[in-house]
Amino acid sequence: MMNDNIGIDFSKAHLDVHRLSDHGSTQVANTPAGFRGLRRWLGSKPIARVIYEATGPYHRAFEEEMRDRLPLVKVNPLQARRFAQAQGTRAKTDKADARMLARMGAAFEFNPDTPAAQDHHQLKELQIARLALIKDRTRLNNRLQTQTLAFTRRQTKARLDQIRRQLKKIDAEIETRIKDCPKRARAHQILQSIPGLGATTAGAILVEMPEVGTLSNKAVASIAGLAPITRQSGQWKGKASIQGGRKFLRDALYMPALVAMKHNHDMKQKYNQLKDQGKPSKVAITAIMRKLIILANTLVRDDRQWSKNAP
Repeated sequence: MMNDNIGIDFSKAHLDVHRLSDHGSTQVANTPAGFRGLRRWLGSKPIARVIYEATGPYHRAFEEEMRDRLPLVKVNPLQARRFAQAQGTRAKTDKADARMLARMGAAFEFNPDTPAAQDHHQLKELQIARLALIKDRTRLNNRLQTQTLAFTRRQTKARLDQIRRQLKKIDAEIETRIKDCPKRARAHQILQSIPGLGATTAGAILVEMPEVGTLSNKAVASIAGLAPITRQSGQWKGKASIQGGRKFLRDALYMPALVAMKHNHDMKQKYNQLKDQGKPSKVAITAIMRKLIILANTLVRDDRQWSKNAP
């Protein structure tokens, strides 16, 4: 018996579901009761994969409920839309999207995602709140530079003090949750051994890439959006560039890359080599970011801390 492919399109209120083997479809509420109804509808037939698009908060509860019960595959919405276009699908309805996702899963034979830790969504929420506070702090610091009225300056400084206190509490909460999981705590310790990676960046890597330590070098660079993509056709050769990937992870690696290329001998040597070849600084820094995340993945996979002889 062939394993089945299930496509799910999420909305705030409902899940539209398509089963590829018999083209059966159903709609259930985006609630715990709806999830239980979905499991009854799926029955006992073997399932190869359940494919759905990343939809922010709409799929979060479903992932938490089904992470250990179904072979989940989360795909990039742009990738799904390109597949639909290649299939000649013009209709854009929830039901049509669920059917298209089921076909996509069968066509590409995706491997199910590695289930994230049970509290990963809570860590992600804390990380998002932290990033929002960082943006607020930058905005207020910029505003403070132009304010001349004593009253408004006091108001801005008071808000900045509040943000500092909130950041301190969020950082402490993230650190506590990381330490609560021995495996994650060990990975956090390993990441901090890499010159340029502090506790905050190490935590950001674990939140934004919970798969770290289980991926190939090519995959880890691709997920971070740091793998150069070649552009050429016939005799024409365009410039390779990076695109896609997890932006928050990429942003978290930028400052550590600047530190690493000054204080890590191998990274500094790589940076200077690229500059000597005429590469722009931005390209050279991107290469250092890529080396950092590949190194992080390698060390976590091998369960060892960084040393001068580390690859």
